[in-house]
Amino acid sequence: MRWNKWVRQTHRWLSVAFTVTVVAATVAVLTQAEPAAWVYYLPLLPLFLLLGTGLYLFVLPYVTRGRARRGAARAS
Repeated sequence: MRWNKWVRQTHRWLSVAFTVTVVAATVAVLTQAEPAAWVYYLPLLPLFLLLGTGLYLFVLPYVTRGRARRGAARAS
């Protein structure tokens, strides 16, 4: 159970990091005549990490429901 809590908390902080990087990249694009190419790719790292944790959190209820059903079937 602690693992799930850690993933959920990581997902929340990654969303904050993603939002900050998108805002920073937008400000950089608007304030500079021609920003460096890496500025456009800056939000991708938190986005890919959000994808991983988000997919884990999405699948989690289905996995736990399946485990509960198997446990109930064994008890019968």
